[in-house]
Amino acid sequence: MAEMAYVKANAVLPEELVAEIQKYVQGETLYIPKAEAVRKKWGECSGTRKWIDDRNSSIRNEFTDGNTIEQLGMDYCLSIETIKKIVYSK
Repeated sequence: MAEMAYVKANAVLPEELVAEIQKYVQGETLYIPKAEAVRKKWGECSGTRKWIDDRNSSIRNEFTDGNTIEQLGMDYCLSIETIKKIVYSK
């Protein structure tokens, strides 16, 4: 896991905003998360999300081609319930 870099509030925030924040917290470490629009979703950085999406697409295609849910479960080492969720979702 990457270490967080700390930035002094006085170096990046207007003095008035620092004074307002100090009304709530002083001398503590404060984490400000990224905006939702900027935040990456789980697995996007590592490529895991793409791998799972590709796997699920293959499962759906094989199901459409006639493979049974039980066979897909054995082939992909997934439970029958997981295979059902994959093949019956959009």
